[in-house]
Amino acid sequence: MFKPTDQAEVLLPCNDLQPTLDFFVGELGFRIDVIFPADHPQVASISGRGVRLRLEPGDGDPGHLRLAMADPGEGRVLTAPNGTRIELVEADPPVVIPPLVPDFVLTRYGNDPTSGQGRAGMMYRDLIPGRLGGRFIASHISIPGGGLLSDWVHFHKIRFQMIFVRRGWVKVVYEDQGEPFVMQAGDCVLQPPRIRHRVLEASVGLEVVEIGCPALHETLADPEMELPTGRVLPDRDYGGQAFLRHVAADTAWTAFGDGFERQDTGMLAATRGIGDCYILRPGASRDLAQPAHAGELMFGFVLEGTAVLERQGEHALSPADAFVIPAGEAWGLKDCSEDLRLLQVVVP
Repeated sequence: MFKPTDQAEVLLPCNDLQPTLDFFVGELGFRIDVIFPADHPQVASISGRGVRLRLEPGDGDPGHLRLAMADPGEGRVLTAPNGTRIELVEADPPVVIPPLVPDFVLTRYGNDPTSGQGRAGMMYRDLIPGRLGGRFIASHISIPGGGLLSDWVHFHKIRFQMIFVRRGWVKVVYEDQGEPFVMQAGDCVLQPPRIRHRVLEASVGLEVVEIGCPALHETLADPEMELPTGRVLPDRDYGGQAFLRHVAADTAWTAFGDGFERQDTGMLAATRGIGDCYILRPGASRDLAQPAHAGELMFGFVLEGTAVLERQGEHALSPADAFVIPAGEAWGLKDCSEDLRLLQVVVP
């Protein structure tokens, strides 16, 4: 049975101990934990920078280490006397936003309702398979079984990330935002950069839509932080953005366009203009014409109901279908069902 006090070592072959030991201790700041035999040392265990190494005679791959540093310089790679390559990398590199590759995207639930297994038992369905050049990711996430979740306190290195509950409910907790709370269908949150959070529990059949930029971003665990923190800081700044919790039941509908209605979430203000999110529904009209936009993203997801998307032809829309309209193109909806609810996310 393994115990928390058990230690692991990375074995590196080393047939000439002293110069390699001098390199790791003198140049990289490792310390000697074990060394033997005393009269002619050939084996040593050393530790430093979050790793424990064992140097001992032998053949094979001398290994490749990545050492994260505050200021590693550019492209530095060192080689120890035993042949081990040490790559010096930045400990906290900036978020890289790939260039946008505009494209019209139409993802139909009926054509591919399957999902892939993701983190913490979540099933992910990709809504923008091409990722617009790697700039955006949109996922239709479900937790079929519900219940308590094996999630942990974590955060994301992102520019923009939001979560909208389509069906069911989910219990979550966020850093400095009070006690855990339940998000119901129609609710959403803005997860600003690096805010620590955890998903605690979900109803059977939970479905959410998550959109992030960039598409490829890191999820980092924070085992030192306990949530809730006991603080409520609604005005706290997280990387230039504010935490936002939108409660659909408390939000009025307002007129939008010619005959539609819109439920705003307040996301444009919380992101300081980076992204917006709102829900549309038919009012006096079943048709909606939209002018061309000049932004990065115009994303739509059919929460409920049906419609016909007009964009260089007609495209029937059903529940859980998603689309992206490229900049410079006018588009519209027609023949919308009375129960249509369309989630729109815009990055201007």
